[in-house]
Amino acid sequence: MYRCRYRTTKCFFVLLLLLSTGRFAFSAEPVDVGSRLELFVDDHLIDETTGDIRSQLILPEPKEVVFETGEAWEGNTSGYYTVFQDGDLYRMIYRGWQHDAARKAAHKEVTCYAESKDGIHWTKPKLGLFEWNGSKENNIIWLGPGTHNFTAFRDQNPKAPPESRYKAFGGVGSFGGGLVPFESPDGTHWKLTQDKPMITNGAFDSQNLAFWDTDRNEYRAYWRYFGNGVRAIRTATSKDFIHWENEADLKYPSGTPTEHLYTNAIQKYFRAPHLFIGFPTRYEPKSQQVEPILMTSRDGELFQRYPDAVIPRTAPKDRNHNRSNYMVWGMFQLPGQRNEISVYGTENYYERTPGRVRRFVYRTDGFVALRGGADGGQATTKPLRFTGQKLLLNYVVPPKGRLSIEALDESGKVIGQSLPLEGDAVDAPVNWKQAPDLSKGMIRLRFNVQNADVYSLRFE
Repeated sequence: MYRCRYRTTKCFFVLLLLLSTGRFAFSAEPVDVGSRLELFVDDHLIDETTGDIRSQLILPEPKEVVFETGEAWEGNTSGYYTVFQDGDLYRMIYRGWQHDAARKAAHKEVTCYAESKDGIHWTKPKLGLFEWNGSKENNIIWLGPGTHNFTAFRDQNPKAPPESRYKAFGGVGSFGGGLVPFESPDGTHWKLTQDKPMITNGAFDSQNLAFWDTDRNEYRAYWRYFGNGVRAIRTATSKDFIHWENEADLKYPSGTPTEHLYTNAIQKYFRAPHLFIGFPTRYEPKSQQVEPILMTSRDGELFQRYPDAVIPRTAPKDRNHNRSNYMVWGMFQLPGQRNEISVYGTENYYERTPGRVRRFVYRTDGFVALRGGADGGQATTKPLRFTGQKLLLNYVVPPKGRLSIEALDESGKVIGQSLPLEGDAVDAPVNWKQAPDLSKGMIRLRFNVQNADVYSLRFE
């Protein structure tokens, strides 16, 4: 069975504070979960914890190198990779760039394209669109202004016209320091939608991104700016991708440390699109080294950040250099890999050999676990308003672990008791020794966990 690679880590301090107060107020407002998937990436569902139980950040497992930038128009400072799924095809758009040993640019920046049928083996099609050193035998898709941070996506807005089914941000320098819009009918043939910046309040030397929010029927943008003396993240929304409003700085719970955040890699989690998952890159100005961390949100503005790196600079290979450890924007459940989520990270920036992209793997929904320690503990949810007759869980219970669930009514009375859960399951139904009445559509759950992890739940 698939196993995640765990690491003992300092737990998310704000979440621990909330989870350790011991409160059990049955007057808590119900959480309407319907039949949607809910992850334990925050305290949204939890009302009380007792004993040895905590929120545990999980690190993805490193896999193979999937991409190298060895072409003449690419190089060791290629970056700002975007990957997205387009039907049965995976697409990658990225910057090609090379620097010499003195870190002087050896050629101008270009925007490049690659594709894959499995998310692991990538090809660079010879598109014949732009000339490089006298030849069009290359995968360059843009050579005009905006190549430094050209960041594209496939527009999921059902009203988007065919000629702008793909959209992108680009900027820095040529456009007066702002972000301008690009559009494409096919993801490879691009043009400026307008040359006037849409977003001007920021410091745009970063991977600034946008996407269509299917839950809210609007475009959402995230970009870098300087606030309180550090690199930070701003957001805004738009109905047409041209006029942006509701501009705001990202917010964090009280006590969250002030850190430089370079790229943000924020996206909707495709299995639970009401959740925003981000992998901002923490930047150290003195060493200029970087490492991605995890943050999550339910409204797109207030994010909970975990302090430890999800891909440490000690992970393989060549990540402890200047800017050598960015997270690629995008995540997938690759064909035939139902139990894992693939993400990608960069390595070997500014070095004498080409830059690389490596694949990393989470178990499905496995960003954070509700983990019971050696002494065991309990976590009780707020009242859950749901739709369905069956409870499904994602969990890992090792041979010496223990996991069971009690169902409670509004008064706290136990009205259901599960059989012990065992093994490793992503979407397993809970079997009951004492079956609760699920017809009322309201319940509390109490998890009894020892040496085991719970990742997500949903009602079916």
